[in-house]
Amino acid sequence: MAFSIFQTLLGCLPLLCFVSVTDGMPDPTQRDLLIREEASRQTGGRVTLTAAEQELDAYLHRLKEKEMSAAQFPPALHFFRAKPLIQQSSIFKVLQKMPKGAALHIHSSSLVSVDWLVKNVTYRPHCYICFTWDNSVRFLFSDRQPFPRWNCFYWQLLETLRAKIKDPAGFDNSLMQRLTLFTEDPDGEYPNQDVVWEKFERAFIAAAGLITHAPVLRDYLYQGLEELHRDNVMYLELRSGLSKTYELDGTIHDKVWSLKTFQDVTKKFTADYPDFLGARIIFSVHRALSVSEVRAAVEEAIQLQKEFPDVVAGFDLVGREDSGRTLWYFREALSLPAEVGVTLPYFFHAGETDKEGTDVDQNILDALLFNSTRIGHGYALVHHPLAKDLSRKLDVAVELCPISNQVLKLVSDLRNHPAAVLMSEGHPMVISSDDPSLFGTTGLSYDFYQAFVGIGGLKANLGTLKELAVNSIRYSSLPAHLKDTALLMWQNKWHAFISDEA
Repeated sequence: MAFSIFQTLLGCLPLLCFVSVTDGMPDPTQRDLLIREEASRQTGGRVTLTAAEQELDAYLHRLKEKEMSAAQFPPALHFFRAKPLIQQSSIFKVLQKMPKGAALHIHSSSLVSVDWLVKNVTYRPHCYICFTWDNSVRFLFSDRQPFPRWNCFYWQLLETLRAKIKDPAGFDNSLMQRLTLFTEDPDGEYPNQDVVWEKFERAFIAAAGLITHAPVLRDYLYQGLEELHRDNVMYLELRSGLSKTYELDGTIHDKVWSLKTFQDVTKKFTADYPDFLGARIIFSVHRALSVSEVRAAVEEAIQLQKEFPDVVAGFDLVGREDSGRTLWYFREALSLPAEVGVTLPYFFHAGETDKEGTDVDQNILDALLFNSTRIGHGYALVHHPLAKDLSRKLDVAVELCPISNQVLKLVSDLRNHPAAVLMSEGHPMVISSDDPSLFGTTGLSYDFYQAFVGIGGLKANLGTLKELAVNSIRYSSLPAHLKDTALLMWQNKWHAFISDEA
C-alpha cells in the first residue's frame, strides 16, 4: 500500500512542482494537460466518441450554450414552471429519441400518468369516489354501494356524478390535481418540505383504490411499460409494496397473486415489444413500521425471491427519511438474511435529506454497511467523504432523481445539486424518475434533461449521456448473461440513434 501511494505521488510530482510555481506565467501546455485530466475524470470523460458521435456532441453543445444564455434557464426554475420550456427544447427532443437503457428507481404507485388514470380508469363501470375532509379523494370499485368508513362517509358512483356535472373536463382536471403535485404556484402552495410531503403522501393514498383493483392493475402495469418504452427505455426495476388487490365482489388477492400478475404482464409486453428486455420488482415496505414488522417483511421478501427468482430483485425501505426511522434502527431486522445464510440484495433509499448531522443523515453510511446494491437518491453523499470514497470503491451507484429532489424541496436551482460534484468525479450513477406521475412526467427524458443541462452544465457531453445509459444496465440487478444481452440491444439502438441524428 505504501509503495502504491508513493508511486501515485511520484506520478503527480511534475504537476505538483509545476503548480507550486507562482513567480512567472504558467505554461499553457501544462494548463491544457490539467484541464484535459480533470475533464477525463467526469462521468463520460473517458468515453471515446466516433466521428458521427462527435458531430452530434458538437450540435448538443451549441444548443446547450444557447439555452444556458436564455432569459429563463429551465433547470434554474421549479420544474412545474420549467416543463413547458423543456418541452420546447431542441435538446429535450434529442433526448426523447435517445435510447436510455433502464429505469432503476420508480415507485409502482406513480408509474403511470394521471391523465390515463383519470380519463381511462375512472370512466370504467362501478367506480365510486369519496371526497375527504382534507381535500383529497378515495376511489373504490364495487358492485354495490360501498359502506361508509373513516374519512369516507359518502361514496358516489362516478358515472352518476359526471352526468350531473356541467363541466366534465374541469372535473377531470380537479381529479388530476388530487393525484399529482402539479400546481401553477409551487412556491406558494408548498412553502416547505413538510407541506409538499403531506400532499405527496395524500396523492399516493388517493391513487391506491384505482391501482389495486385487480383488472386495473393488469392494464396499469402494461400502460406503465408502454410509457417507458415510448420514451426509449428498455428495462424497469420497480419498487413496490405489492399491496393486496381486490375484485369487484370484494375478493382479496395476496402478494403472490400480484407478483404472478406482474410476471404475466411483463411476459405479454415483451412478446408484443421484443426490444423491451423486461422488468423486476424491488419489494419495499414503509420505514414507519416497527422492527418486528420489518423483520417479517424481510422474511417475506426472502420467500418471495425464492418463489420468483427472476422477478424479485431485492428489498428496500421507502417513505420520507426525515420523518421515518433510520436504517440503523432496523439493524436487527436487516441482519436476518445473513443470519439465516441467504442473499437478499438491498437497494436502500439513503441520503434523501438536507438534515446534515442528524441520525437520518447516517443512512448513507449504514446503507453501505448493509451492502446496499445501489443508493436511492444519495443527495447527502457529498457531505460524507468517507462514504463517498467507500461507495466508489465498492462500485455502488447512486440513483439520481433530479426532478424529485427539486419538487420535494431539497434543491431549488439544479445547477446547485450536489450531484454536480459526483458527476465531475465520475462517481457511479444512474438517472431515474422516482415518481413520474406525481411530477407530471413520463419515462426518463425530463430527468435526463435536468441532469445533462442543469447538473452537468457545459461540461456534460454525449459521452456523459452514453455512460449514464450504459450504467443503467451495468448497475441493474440483471444476471450477467442478461446484462450482456441488454447491452447488445442497447448498442444497436444507440448506433441507430446516432445514424438518425448525426
